[in-house]
Amino acid sequence: MSRSTPHTRIGAHVSVAGGIDNAVSRQRDVGGNCGQVFTHSPQVWKHSPVDPEVAERFREESAAIDGPWVIHASYLVNLATPKDDLREKSIASLQKELDAAGELGIEYVNVHLGAHTGSGVDQGLANAARAIDELDVPDGVELLIESDAGSGTKLGDEFAHLEAVLDRTSTDVGVCLDTAHTFAAGYDLSTSTGVAETIEDFDTVVGLDSLRCLHLNDSKHPCGSNADEHAHIGEGEIGDAGMRTIVAHDVLGDLPLILETPTEDGRSYAWNVERVKQLRGESD
Repeated sequence: MSRSTPHTRIGAHVSVAGGIDNAVSRQRDVGGNCGQVFTHSPQVWKHSPVDPEVAERFREESAAIDGPWVIHASYLVNLATPKDDLREKSIASLQKELDAAGELGIEYVNVHLGAHTGSGVDQGLANAARAIDELDVPDGVELLIESDAGSGTKLGDEFAHLEAVLDRTSTDVGVCLDTAHTFAAGYDLSTSTGVAETIEDFDTVVGLDSLRCLHLNDSKHPCGSNADEHAHIGEGEIGDAGMRTIVAHDVLGDLPLILETPTEDGRSYAWNVERVKQLRGESD
């Protein structure tokens, strides 16, 4: 399926160094009109409160671009864990992200399910659903579960994992599909046929009505490798054919497309934003 809407919502995961209000100008600098941020270092538990003046500037600046924005939760968060102390820390951290989103006027907070660390898939999924139901999600904010590449005991590599959590939680939860993770998990996105089959599978198992955004990344590793390493758009194992099909898809192409591509080979986010526009026929 292809689309004809001429305007793309595309952006990147940008730095908040010096204040989260700086993220908007950084997004413009790479040609983006939506995007993603960390509110703090993703490798630590410590959160700093959102300064009301900074939040106001962020909201004012963001009004000039399409949006939406997404907050990516800390890498330390593990909703599927069987360990009580880690579970409590994870819930507390994710709650702070949700509260920050409410203060900043950010629509989505994105999180991985985490790893069951030996307790089993079903128990891990049940743990994640129960953890989500302990959260207080502010009005105007939605929690998104991100698909995973699936190494070790990590959950979210199978669409059935995502569906199980959505089914078990009473909280309104959406999905963020990462193209590199999905490909690494064994869903072939490198051909038009593969994309069509993957999206049909997702719709059957989870439902496209739950899909809120894409992390648009190519993969440095083959389909089914479970290796999470991103490549420039069209230059990885998914390649031009797969990426062109994804961004031209009449459902996927209308979603916010958020890049987490590398900065290497003299190319960064700006190059990848332009590449997506080229694949959609929007670039001169």
